[in-house]
Amino acid sequence: MKKVTATGQSVEEAVNLALAQLNSTKDRVEIEVEDEGKKGFFGLFGARKAIVHVTLPPDPIEETLGFLKNVCMEMGVNAQINVTRKGKNVTFHLSGDKIALLIGKRGQTLNSLQYLAQLVANRYSKQFLNITVDAEDYRSRRNDTLIQLAERMANKAMKTGKAVSLEPMPSYERKVIHNALLDYPKIKTTSSGTEPYRHLVITPLK
Repeated sequence: MKKVTATGQSVEEAVNLALAQLNSTKDRVEIEVEDEGKKGFFGLFGARKAIVHVTLPPDPIEETLGFLKNVCMEMGVNAQINVTRKGKNVTFHLSGDKIALLIGKRGQTLNSLQYLAQLVANRYSKQFLNITVDAEDYRSRRNDTLIQLAERMANKAMKTGKAVSLEPMPSYERKVIHNALLDYPKIKTTSSGTEPYRHLVITPLK
């Protein structure tokens, strides 16, 4: 958080001077007017300058980016991080050497990074941000694997007539499987258990 105090012949002038110091825009800052100032007699006698305090809150994206860079450094991974944003959806794309360390077994490390990044971003954001942390397009490859798993387990459930329980996975991965099986009229998918052991159950319909 950065805060500057500025003075000017008017509140507007003082605010503009503060914005120049912060290299920011009016919509991103918080403005507190200490003194609106006074022109004085003939613009000279009794004149008093306006005083404002302008605060630039931490940027949630920059804070999250800094967090991820620090984690990568602590893990000994020299990663490049690119950020894309579409409305409330923000994705941090990680690439570089030793990237497998950031992914972990079945994406567990990456999922933990994403969870922590979500906490950091929304700590500083006034509106909820949906954070995704990806590494070398792992999310896309994982989605393809989940869809193949979903189809294979659905066919198994229909063939055996028995429900099939999948391994515990995060809610967004369960959603991938659920969506992949929406066109299977002879089965239904439900979530069972509590986090972090919540898993999907594929049940054949009679």
